[in-house]
Amino acid sequence: MTNELPLIDLAAATGDPEARARLRDSLHSAARDVGFFHLVGHGVRAAETDALMRAVRAFFALPEAERFAISNLNSPHFRGYTRVGDERTGGSQDWRDQLDIGAERAARVPGPDEPGYWWLEGPNQWPASLPELRTAALGWVDRLSAVARRLLRELLAAIGAPRTFYDGAFAERPHLHLKLVRYPGSAPDGAGQGVGAHKDYGFLTLLLQDGVGGLQVETRDGSFLDVPPMPGAFVVNLGELLEVATRGYLKATNHRVVSPPGSRERFSVPFFYNPRLDARIEPVPFPHAHLAPGVTEDPANPLFAEYGRNEIKGWVRAHPAVARRHHAELIDTGLAAASG
Repeated sequence: MTNELPLIDLAAATGDPEARARLRDSLHSAARDVGFFHLVGHGVRAAETDALMRAVRAFFALPEAERFAISNLNSPHFRGYTRVGDERTGGSQDWRDQLDIGAERAARVPGPDEPGYWWLEGPNQWPASLPELRTAALGWVDRLSAVARRLLRELLAAIGAPRTFYDGAFAERPHLHLKLVRYPGSAPDGAGQGVGAHKDYGFLTLLLQDGVGGLQVETRDGSFLDVPPMPGAFVVNLGELLEVATRGYLKATNHRVVSPPGSRERFSVPFFYNPRLDARIEPVPFPHAHLAPGVTEDPANPLFAEYGRNEIKGWVRAHPAVARRHHAELIDTGLAAASG
């Protein structure tokens, strides 16, 4: 089955009052009822997108030894390359490889009384033979940060909230995260899990994908619908912190990727717009708050208002080998205690 996601044109934010009102009505509906939408009018040119995708393909065309030289097993900050099958979602193996990139910062080693999530700040790892990748990836982080900032303000305005309410949570050291991802086709055992069903931890995710489909979004009845790629559009989804912030009025939505058939490759670049690790996400005031049903309860995956606690929990679960090598204390003492 296929699903035509709502289409949001961000360029209308600078239009006349009627255009802005239509934008906010459609954005309100998409965020409340679906949690996913296509975004156009974002100002990112096709030439910029093409340049990034060339760099992504060049990275995955490197010999495996060069990619594995920057393995995330080397990084206590969970940065670097993950081989096919080494990440897990929902306890099951994901059939993809990827490069995890964040804001380029000095290593942060938390003190004895500091939360373990500070390990997530640190330097990236880059392939020595492909210096243009660093320029392209960090430039993309900056470019999409600006788009996401505009979009978040419009989304808050759309539900009647102060549009700059969360500006402070993103001030100074936001925890921005970029993944360069390749799905190399079906796993040898025939399993179709490119990445298992999950929700994102932060505020907003902006996904750039190639023309090979595979993304699926969960509907209210529990079925998954295909999201066909749309040239020139980002796929946007809401993260769990927006669910917390609106007490469930806006909901993060489960999604997954089904592996492409045979040996066909699929490339995608998700960008995660996240606040500072130590930001506490206060409930946003908005007129519809009395209609909020409350935050989804999942005992196996509790949501925390302090962003970093959600993030470190996810990294330790998704990359157990990195956690065992660098962060035994986060496993042995329990995630809630170690990250809070």
